[in-house]
Amino acid sequence: MRTYYINNGKENGGPFTLSELKNQLIDKSTLIWFEGMDEWKYATEVPELQPLIIPISPTIKTETTPKITTQEEASKKRFRIKKSYYYLGLLFLAIFGAVLILNTIQTNKQKELELLNKETQFSNVKIEIQQKESNEDKIQREIQKRIQSQNDAKRKRDSITLRIEEVKTLITQNKATLATINKDLENAKEYKILRSEDSKEEQINILQEKINNSNKTIDKLDNELNRLFLLLETIH
Repeated sequence: MRTYYINNGKENGGPFTLSELKNQLIDKSTLIWFEGMDEWKYATEVPELQPLIIPISPTIKTETTPKITTQEEASKKRFRIKKSYYYLGLLFLAIFGAVLILNTIQTNKQKELELLNKETQFSNVKIEIQQKESNEDKIQREIQKRIQSQNDAKRKRDSITLRIEEVKTLITQNKATLATINKDLENAKEYKILRSEDSKEEQINILQEKINNSNKTIDKLDNELNRLFLLLETIH
């Protein structure tokens, strides 16, 4: 809902809703401002406030036409005419003074309005500058955050890549060891001189256990290598 601020020439009032303005005795010289206006305006310049403006009733003048019946009455008439001219002159002076006062008031209001407009413009510029500074700070923080994120990602990639190379080396070493054990197992099965059957069986079992352990180690390293490659793909 739109709210209005008013200025009666001395001080500001508000905010008021449209219904609350009915109780504020708004006339054609009242200044109005609401959000979205570039500057203060008179109430007569705001269409929706036209029904709320209090009209100033003009002075009702009554004139009587005296009748001249005698010379004395004619003399009194001339006196009244001179007196009327005197009052008319006073009325003109009063009107002239009132016009000067109204012009002075109008000029002061105009100066106050210009001052209010300048203060509003200054406040808007200040808010705009603060907003720009805030946006620049946000941009800088976002840049620092992205740089930090990229650095963290690079460290993770480097660490994972290093571990991948280590695991590859371990797999190669274990496969070489497995090949040697398999060869020893074949020799143990064929070699029969200077040993009993029990000794042969024991040696075969030992070699078979080593083969099993090497296969388990290689499988474990293969699984770790696969996990490292998948993890590496998720880092951007």
